[in-house]
Amino acid sequence: MPVETREISVIGKEDCGIVDITEIVSEELRQSKIRNGTVTIFCIGSTGAITTVEFEPNLSKDVSETLDRLIPLDKDYHHHKTWGDYNGGSHLRALLIGPSLTVPFVERSLTLGTWQQIVYINFDRIEKVRRIMLQVLGEF
Repeated sequence: MPVETREISVIGKEDCGIVDITEIVSEELRQSKIRNGTVTIFCIGSTGAITTVEFEPNLSKDVSETLDRLIPLDKDYHHHKTWGDYNGGSHLRALLIGPSLTVPFVERSLTLGTWQQIVYINFDRIEKVRRIMLQVLGEF
């Protein structure tokens, strides 16, 4: 089965910076030789995540506020003793959401719902430029 590997870069603001990458992924699929299959979107780094959400400002606030209640960033996590970078909560948030997502596509078009976008979330305490790998698998 044919495989294409592509890489994109995304800038995410600190502390739950959510970036809609749907159009970037769609453009990569349009340029692909593979017409039907799946694309896996994988965030390289342990304080970032990939998921789907209805990308709109108020829901982005809800995501951030919910994660603040579940995994507060100002807590003294054991991880802070290791590197002194105070991003233990960032790692836990990324672990909860996960680093990757696989989405089917047909005729080079993602099969997403009307209000469903692919997003990268930066949970680190600083703004990050993040490498994201796309692995396109399918048929010509």
